[in-house]
Amino acid sequence: MSKRLVVFFCLMALVPFALAACGGDDDDSSDDTAATTEATTDTGGDTGGGGGTVEVSADPSGNLAFEQDSVSAPAGSVTIDFTNDSSVPHDVKIEGPDGDVGGTDEVTGGSTSASVDLEPGEYTFYCSVDGHRDLGMEGTLTVE
Repeated sequence: MSKRLVVFFCLMALVPFALAACGGDDDDSSDDTAATTEATTDTGGDTGGGGGTVEVSADPSGNLAFEQDSVSAPAGSVTIDFTNDSSVPHDVKIEGPDGDVGGTDEVTGGSTSASVDLEPGEYTFYCSVDGHRDLGMEGTLTVE
């Protein structure tokens, strides 16, 4: 087995312990469906056409998942505000029909942002850290 697989399986074996240490939500009710986020339109001093900001966040407990499974934004310059409060490194990349069109830097325990010019259509956002997308860390970005 390669070193990467050994490290990956070791990290995955630690996830249940990390989850147990986090405790439970006493006050919040939750369901198992991921949230959908709509972009806010930026109307301040930008001379570009349209665009907005989408907020994407990684599961704060360290699971290999985004908290959103779909987001939407108006066409133009779209800013991706990404928050990863976990100790597992993640990023957000945007993939269109012709491949990657941009995305954020990798971040651990913090936040970052990036802007991408997008035409109307459907895109995929995903985490490009080795193996994360294969384990389901992706969603849909709809640009209108």
